[in-house]
Amino acid sequence: MKFNHTIEERFLRYVQIDTTAEPGSTTFPSSLKQKDLGKLLVEELLNLGLSDAEMDEYGYVFATLPSNIDHKVPTICFCSHMDTAPDCSGTNVKPIVHRNYQGQDIVLPDDTTEVLKMSNHPYLRKKIGDDIITASGHTLLGADDKAGVAIIMDFVAQLVNRKDIPHGDIRVLFTPDEEIGRGVDFLDMKKLKADYGYTLDGGPLGSIENESFSADSVTVEVDGISSHPGYAKGKMVNASKVICDFIAALPKNEWSPETTEKREGFVHPVSVTGELERAKAQFIVRDHDTQKMYQHEERLKGIWEETLKNYPELKSSFTVKEQYRNMREVLDTVPFVTDYAIQAMNKVGLPVKLDLIRGGTDGSRLSFMGLPCPNIFTGEMAIHSRLEYVSIQDMEKAVLTMIELVQIWSKHK
Repeated sequence: MKFNHTIEERFLRYVQIDTTAEPGSTTFPSSLKQKDLGKLLVEELLNLGLSDAEMDEYGYVFATLPSNIDHKVPTICFCSHMDTAPDCSGTNVKPIVHRNYQGQDIVLPDDTTEVLKMSNHPYLRKKIGDDIITASGHTLLGADDKAGVAIIMDFVAQLVNRKDIPHGDIRVLFTPDEEIGRGVDFLDMKKLKADYGYTLDGGPLGSIENESFSADSVTVEVDGISSHPGYAKGKMVNASKVICDFIAALPKNEWSPETTEKREGFVHPVSVTGELERAKAQFIVRDHDTQKMYQHEERLKGIWEETLKNYPELKSSFTVKEQYRNMREVLDTVPFVTDYAIQAMNKVGLPVKLDLIRGGTDGSRLSFMGLPCPNIFTGEMAIHSRLEYVSIQDMEKAVLTMIELVQIWSKHK
């Protein structure tokens, strides 16, 4: 089956639109410039004939590709996020296509100290002969997740132009603010009206992720006791020093992102702020086993309480906030959703790797909102960095996978 892919041209356009999320913002989306990409996508979807394409007040983009079969099957949603991570600049992205990659070091021209090397990025060994896209050295590329956006858009274009490919109703969803954990905060599920879904936000070719972390945040605060520093003996208690004592009491060789892998959970201080009178530490707590995550929180609370024994006169708090849960808890109840994606990859001839995410995705929360939603590969690699890259051929194979996938769903009973 031959296809005239439009994915490269779309991707190169999308990454040049700055959609960096802003963690400290109180608006939604956190940066209004995310809507610039949303407006373009709505226009393109309308031009493709998806007449209900729209962007709502929060920046969510919706569209429907109607069924072309004569029997009812579940409505499938394909979702990607439009924002890019604030970890690295997404302003003035200059994408570069490196044709027919042959294993050489790729030196990024705007900062020649940024070099993409096969020795540091072993996935490149599998990409000999592919066309690799990078940024120019001053920014991230934005393949996370504009690769997913471009894949979905090309997929829609293929189905619009190939009426002979059977499929049920397909819902397209593009979200803002996934990178800062707010991607579905204001999503109207009744408006989405889909039965099952897939996020296009995974990495290596042939990978499908049906498991994520369970995640909470913890905020620890303490009030110190102020006094004039010249007359503070026996009176002052510096809140910042209390927080520092707490952080210093955390294990050094375990229980942290830098010391764990695979299914190992962790506790990670992401922010520490303080002055004499008040100090605060913010943590993220992660584990693939939700019960173990709760145990991590109890352990952290125990270390905090042990620290406070030295400061019995201080007021303090320890606050836990739920973020998301392991999507496998939902996906295991509907195993065919993942199985169909595996079947589709097999039909395309891909080696399939069922994997877990040491992180989260919109699919984690969507699954618990009533839309079971595993994560399919896009080819995006070295994400959140200046060395981010993606293979055009990986993206095209994701489109072929989706085309096979909707045909499998068209036979669902």
